[in-house]
Amino acid sequence: MNPELFLAFVVVAAALACTPGVDWAYTITAGLGRRSFVPAVAGLCSGYVLHTVLMVAGLAALLAALPGLLRWITVAGAAYLLWLGASTMRSWRGASFTVADTAENPGRNQLRAFFQGMGTSGINPKGLLFFVALVPQFVSAEAPLPVPVQSGLLGLTFVLLAAVVYTAVALLSRRLLQSRPGAARRVTLASGIIMVCLGTALLAEQLLPLLPGHG
Repeated sequence: MNPELFLAFVVVAAALACTPGVDWAYTITAGLGRRSFVPAVAGLCSGYVLHTVLMVAGLAALLAALPGLLRWITVAGAAYLLWLGASTMRSWRGASFTVADTAENPGRNQLRAFFQGMGTSGINPKGLLFFVALVPQFVSAEAPLPVPVQSGLLGLTFVLLAAVVYTAVALLSRRLLQSRPGAARRVTLASGIIMVCLGTALLAEQLLPLLPGHG
């Protein structure tokens, strides 16, 4: 793999992982309701592992052959964000650090956090576009490693960076909010609103052009 291209990718990937968005909102919110935020972070990273596998399997070629597929993937992702955001907004009054630990089935709650995180990143159209459109720009045909191997390594590098950043976000937010229940509730509400707004924007972006009188 070309060292210069790899270093450039690390810089770009780290900048994207450090940019607040839906993943950050989910990481913070999940941490507020659970003593362990690890399942939520693991779920988010698993979603990006799924993107990596699909990219290596040739998803870009499939999307090029079926241009309408990306639109409906985006619609599905937007609908999921709306559902997750609405659920988060409904739970904001009870945001704390002990909700899930005092539940009757903590293992079930951790599994739910994992799959919600996986859905958050796995159906996130922006994450999909990152892997389909941006990662190939850092693959070199002249490198000794085959292109699929390079793509896989770049994808897993992003997963590792995301894991480090999301863990840091969860730890920092917990330290800042654990002794401030009022602030924790406001952050939970804000996270839900962010998810709903992004879901609405994505849905409008994809569906408005289909309405009569629009492009």
